[in-house]
Amino acid sequence: MCGRFALYSPTPKVSEALRLPLEEAGEIAPRYNVAPGTWITVLRHPGDDAPLVMDEAWWGYRPHWAREKAPEPINATVEKVATSNYFRGAFAHHRCLVPADGWYEWLPVDGRKQPHFLCREDREPLWLAGIWSERPDGRPGCAILTEPARGVASEIHDRMPLVLDETSLEPWLDPHLTDRETIRGAVHHLAAGRLTHWPVSTRVNRTGNEGADLIEPVPS
Repeated sequence: MCGRFALYSPTPKVSEALRLPLEEAGEIAPRYNVAPGTWITVLRHPGDDAPLVMDEAWWGYRPHWAREKAPEPINATVEKVATSNYFRGAFAHHRCLVPADGWYEWLPVDGRKQPHFLCREDREPLWLAGIWSERPDGRPGCAILTEPARGVASEIHDRMPLVLDETSLEPWLDPHLTDRETIRGAVHHLAAGRLTHWPVSTRVNRTGNEGADLIEPVPS
């Protein structure tokens, strides 16, 4: 799953790494402990013919047509996102990217859970595949897609966020690309060999804790 991540790269670095025309780009405040149920930075087309923008979405997906007590998941699995009644409309028409510098996962060790930070070996930003929908309040809410863990990520957990490679960003964001199989043929995950991880402080367990020290390696 993906339940916590970090985004501390400044807006110019994220925009440069994207390599796509960006109409608007809100300023990114460094966050080392991004938790569900908060506003997070996303890249999306607000409408079919609207330019690409970097703005905020609520990390919790509940479309405006859902019942008041409908679930508000933070993740959607790649196995079901295109076919589930709850997600398939967003998968077809409202895909987004969640930029991140890395994410956290917890490894059971001797009856405790040791947090690890997972990121690219070259420390460049990651692009997490997401879907969004307009919430009842009219603002966007999103979920991050997850897939079976690959490579070193499988050492920590059995699932991981769907991290896209650079060639997949434009087709993933294209609102006119709606066919399930066409999308799957055009979109590829980042090679597992480009990821790395290390153990970090249990301070990350508390969502109120912040700071660059949260991603510093600690003895395992």
